[in-house]
Amino acid sequence: MAATLHLNCKPYKFQLSNSIPSSARGRKFTEIRCLASASSFKSYTITLLPGDGIGPEVVSIAKNALLRVSSLEGFELKFKEMPMGGAALDLTGVPLPEETLSAAKESDAVLLGAIGGYKWDNNEKHLKPETGLLQLREGLKVFANLRPATVLPQLVDASTLKKEVAEGVDLMVVRELTGGIYFGKPRGLGTNENGEECGFNTEVYAAHEIDRIARVAFETARKRRGKLCSVDKANVLEASMLWRRRVEKIASEYPDVELSHMYVDNAAMQLVRNPKQFDTIVTNNIFGDILSDEASMITGSIGMLPSASLGESGPGLFEPIHGSAPDIAGQDKANPLATVLSASMLLKYGLGQEKAAKRLDSAVLDTLNRGFRTGDIYSAGLKLVGCKEMGEEVLKSIDNKVPASV
Repeated sequence: MAATLHLNCKPYKFQLSNSIPSSARGRKFTEIRCLASASSFKSYTITLLPGDGIGPEVVSIAKNALLRVSSLEGFELKFKEMPMGGAALDLTGVPLPEETLSAAKESDAVLLGAIGGYKWDNNEKHLKPETGLLQLREGLKVFANLRPATVLPQLVDASTLKKEVAEGVDLMVVRELTGGIYFGKPRGLGTNENGEECGFNTEVYAAHEIDRIARVAFETARKRRGKLCSVDKANVLEASMLWRRRVEKIASEYPDVELSHMYVDNAAMQLVRNPKQFDTIVTNNIFGDILSDEASMITGSIGMLPSASLGESGPGLFEPIHGSAPDIAGQDKANPLATVLSASMLLKYGLGQEKAAKRLDSAVLDTLNRGFRTGDIYSAGLKLVGCKEMGEEVLKSIDNKVPASV
């Protein structure tokens, strides 16, 4: 019996634009059309940002899966491929060219591979690939980052935790994405009163920023198991004191959701000690960045986990949570499944194509059920494959019309 992949999160609706405005004409980008056979079908534009390292490899796999599933489900996809990160730095001198941001804003959804690499590590901050990612999030106004962490029965042995600890884990981290210490000012490098070099950043949140991410988290918890844990450091940080106060205020709007609070250091420990106690976690930008990566390793590999970054309107940003892995780039070793599952989240939350998303999720599960594994999730007795072959097997599962199990 096939296992099910539970995201259990309320779909978000976006204002979709199905045409490219005149301002985008003449741009140099790759466009691929998948024509549906139905006499009446919807058409969507997806901006692809392959990025750096293994990004182009895994995005290529996800694009093929999207084309196949859209053809079977009867809607049209148009892809625009644009440079970002280190690739954009080499091409244009900046990590996020204006044309790339404009294309992303004009599309219905954005699929990102990965950015960064050793080549650009010593660049000045404004010329680092990671700066482009922060600019993209800010430009798209995507403030809510959803990162599911589910331990699939097929992969429970890949977890570094004991089987009885990892088995059955199914949690969602809701991370605030456009505020906090990553964006707060003042920030910079300078000299203190003793003439010593120093660096400084500012953790700052306004009430409305906390309120809107809290509502997303409560809605998410309501559609899951009805439990929300807010993670902060309210015993030390004033920004966290406000965070806790505002979350408690918003809780009055959701009497059916059980709210708890936890300090971030305890949460980090509890995620390893007893991860099954968590259903939905909401937290700020930096804590969410750290805790979601920690949660990913409970599942056995960061190469399995997708994410969705959503705003109040406009296109969402969908990406695997793994990095660019320059050490294995170009060697056909990358695990593309996190990007394929990100494409599934794109279908569900970005385009409202839930049936297509279920088909894609089911194809991933079927591929795992048939024993195919990339190196990061391999165990004895299974079939070790590379990135390309894993993608081919996912396509076979899509073609086999595996019954939707999500």
